[in-house]
Amino acid sequence: MAYLLLISEPRGQRESRTQAEGEALYARMVEFAEELDARGVLLDVQSLVSDTDAARIEIREGRTSIVDGPFSEAKEMIGGYFLVNCATREDALAVARACPAAQWASVEVRETGPCFR
Repeated sequence: MAYLLLISEPRGQRESRTQAEGEALYARMVEFAEELDARGVLLDVQSLVSDTDAARIEIREGRTSIVDGPFSEAKEMIGGYFLVNCATREDALAVARACPAAQWASVEVRETGPCFR
């Protein structure tokens, strides 16, 4: 089964780090991804840049609304994700527990599947 490990980090946290600190944390995440890949668990991984240039689009009653980021109402932003193939939810939770980002962000574990469930 595929599980999405969604990294939610506190807004402004990246800006509080030095360049060297940020690069060191990123290197830890890359190493973690390489370990998952070597185990045959990793399906996909992406890091996301800040949501400063992000946009949200909604269409309601035929009207399109575009809201440019950053999204001041949000206390967290999505920093990236891992898509992993695990036999059970417990296996996916174990992968999330080992994720370095769990030390400075939260890692949400969600099984993929149809949205009507």
